[in-house]
Formats: sequence, C-alpha cells, structure tokens
Amino acid sequence: MIIRTNHPPTPSELEIIAQQLGRAPRGIEAVAAIDGEGTPLVLRMAPIVDGKPFPTLYWLSSERLKVAISHLEAAGVIKELEQRLQEDADFLAAYHQSHRDYVDERWQHMSDAQKTDVIQRGYENVLTERGVGGITNWNQVRCLHTQYAHHLGRHNAIGQWMDETHQIDRCLP
Repeated sequence: MIIRTNHPPTPSELEIIAQQLGRAPRGIEAVAAIDGEGTPLVLRMAPIVDGKPFPTLYWLSSERLKVAISHLEAAGVIKELEQRLQEDADFLAAYHQSHRDYVDERWQHMSDAQKTDVIQRGYENVLTERGVGGITNWNQVRCLHTQYAHHLGRHNAIGQWMDETHQIDRCLP
C-alpha cells in the first residue's frame, strides 16, 4: 500500500531514511509517500542542497523499490520505453506532461525566499526547464528511480506504466 503524504520528516523517519540512504540525509523538505507500515518511500527535496541546484524534486528512498527498479533498468526497460515514446504519440504526450507537472510542482513547493535564492544564484533555468530528475531531453528516459519517485509523490506516466506492466507497487507491504 502506498500513501501519499506531505509532512516534514519526524526524528524516527530521519533515522529510517539515514539507514535507507546509508548516510545522513541532506536537503529533505518532506516525506512525500510512505508504505502501509509508515516507512518512508519518497522524499521531497529542497531546490538547493549544499549551495548547488538540486533539480530532483522527488527522491526514492525505499531500498525495496530501488532494488526492484534496478532490475528493470538492468533488463533494458529504458530502451523499451524510449522506443515506445518514439512510436506512441499519446504516451509521449503523457510523458511530456509528467515533466511539465514536475517543473511546476518544483517551483510551487519553493518558498518566496527559496525562489529569490534560486534566481540570485542563477539557477532559475535549471529548476524551471529541466524535467524529472533534472533531465534536459524530455524524449529520453534517464532514470526509472526518479520517474517512479515522481509517480508515488504525485503522478507520472512512466511510473504508472511500471505499475501496470511490472507491478512495482506490489512489492510493498
């Protein structure tokens, strides 16, 4: 079961996230999705981390999901998806909409102070033009992990396809 949420991480969630990531987390603004046991699955990240732009709005923290998705990547699913994007205009349009939504969500989640900081640092184009996970070419798929994180945080055409075709969502408690 996947539960969308949008709350600052609790101290116990931060401990779980540190275990998931293998390091102390940086730049987390919210937990965007949890499983049925309350374990964080997806994190919503700050637009600037350690003084640098961080265009990945949704970050997959779940080890179980990371492993399942890595198996798909290793099996060549990205090439399969890119072929489908070339052949299926509706799927490509939905994928482009996912990128537009991601860019809009990233900007909407920023406070006025963050927007000012982004603009002053010259990072506005990075955060208003790059799509899911910071990708510049919206006709390619760079990382299934970031696509799926977006899917769990809000909605994403690739993530939806992964659930429908490969039942990724069924590997969770």
